[in-house]
Amino acid sequence: MHVRELTADDLDAAWELGRFAFGSDPQRPAHATEAVPGMTRYGAFDDAGRLVGKAVDLHHDQWWSGRKVSAADVGGVAVAPEARGRGVARALLTALLRGARERGAAISALYPTVAAPYRAAGWESVGVLRTVDLATAALPRRRPAPQVAVRAGAPGDLPAVDALYERVARHRNGMLSRQGPIFDHFRDRLTATGGLPDDGLTLVEDATGLVGYASWQRGRGYGADSVLTLNDVLAVTADAARELAGVLASWASVAPRIRLILLDGDALSAHLPLESVREHERDLWMHRPVDVVRAVTDRGWPTHVRGSVGFVLDDGLADWNAGTWRLTVADGAAELTRVSGGADLRLDVRGFALLYGGAVHARSVAQAGLLHHSPGADPAALDLLGAGGPAQLLDYF
Repeated sequence: MHVRELTADDLDAAWELGRFAFGSDPQRPAHATEAVPGMTRYGAFDDAGRLVGKAVDLHHDQWWSGRKVSAADVGGVAVAPEARGRGVARALLTALLRGARERGAAISALYPTVAAPYRAAGWESVGVLRTVDLATAALPRRRPAPQVAVRAGAPGDLPAVDALYERVARHRNGMLSRQGPIFDHFRDRLTATGGLPDDGLTLVEDATGLVGYASWQRGRGYGADSVLTLNDVLAVTADAARELAGVLASWASVAPRIRLILLDGDALSAHLPLESVREHERDLWMHRPVDVVRAVTDRGWPTHVRGSVGFVLDDGLADWNAGTWRLTVADGAAELTRVSGGADLRLDVRGFALLYGGAVHARSVAQAGLLHHSPGADPAALDLLGAGGPAQLLDYF
């Protein structure tokens, strides 16, 4: 088997492979068979030169406590049915990780259709993207607040919308920055059409500028099964959140349900009747370090946290991550230093992903068999790696 970056001549075959794997519409989008900035496409070829597998490295940035961290997010992994179970996916992911490290990536996230192959390659489940339904009539109705104004958005408002999203995302962990070559490419395409990404855009403004927005798809009909789908809805003040909830409530007579992705603990959630939420869809996502040194040094850390811990890291796919390390955190920054000898704590790379993403505590990682410790050693010392709270995503890729 031979793995290499795909060229323009390979893209038709890559599209067909993905179309059959994912059951896509036969009408291919333009970006499927053209070069897109910020994407590295990999292909696996058999001895006859036939494409039997593919994977895409998406050159994203993720926000981690106020700092952007370069990511190699993975999408479009597909293997021909005749080649499955023969190590094709592992070969692709190995090449992708090496290439991502060479270009400076630190971390990686992906949405699996099946988790086992990615776990075998060092990714671990860290979070869930939850799409929920909510009865529109359950939303709180209120009189418009005099200190805010609501209006329909236009294409010229999109830069302010993008800036507000970044304002929400930057102080969380794991959320994508929607800046960079991939987003710029598709944003430029949208600008050229002079349109909006969705059917409608509702803006909430106060004296400081934009403080909330909802980007929505109307759907079809106005009967009992009509749904208003919110592809993005964010606020940065309580007044804006209350105003957005009121605007959404006004759809009750023609759209009995709204559908949205909840962002835990955000301004809007504090004003929604969460007891009425019903899960519509859940998409598991997984995380892994590409380069553990960059993953630690490039992200932000809570300024009140300080400490140091030594551990051995096992990583069967990325040998540059394996070895004995000392993690030191202080004053909002951290470093990971390679040291000689062993350590009382031995961490699997999947355990590293769980702790780094704030998904669980170290004792739970030990109970899962992803952290081993010598008698008398306290596994909770590695909770230092998870300082900063749980990671979340708001984008599917």
